[in-house]
Amino acid sequence: MKPQKKTPNYDALLLKNQLCFPLYASARAVTRQYTPYLDAIGLTYTQYVIMMVFWEQRETTARNLGEQLFLDSGTLTPVLKSLEAKGLITRRRDPDDERKLRVTVTEKGMALRDEALAVPEKVAACIPLDAEESKTLYELLYKLLHALR
Repeated sequence: MKPQKKTPNYDALLLKNQLCFPLYASARAVTRQYTPYLDAIGLTYTQYVIMMVFWEQRETTARNLGEQLFLDSGTLTPVLKSLEAKGLITRRRDPDDERKLRVTVTEKGMALRDEALAVPEKVAACIPLDAEESKTLYELLYKLLHALR
């Protein structure tokens, strides 16, 4: 009697069983909601999250910025150059340590904060979650981000 060959179970490969897919698709859908509001103030989504850090901190290093936003230098550098070309930030080497790139928001960059003020509320109105669901999702996503860092 021949041993029967076991058929592999491919359920783990079904799209409906993937956590990564709804995370990816939701992130893209939410980011897309920002587009018309950010286009109006001349920013991409990545530029916007970078500017939010500057509106809060005013100055930081490129390395610290990358760590805060989970961005590598290959992604961050061209975005910082673009923001500098728009006059929203300045970049300079730290005089005490030439390896560090210090980045500072300009007055023009700070003034953009007033134009961006309505963006979070407008986007929140597009998200079909109540306050408790939003808080739970926020906490779970940060738990995941920090665990995978």
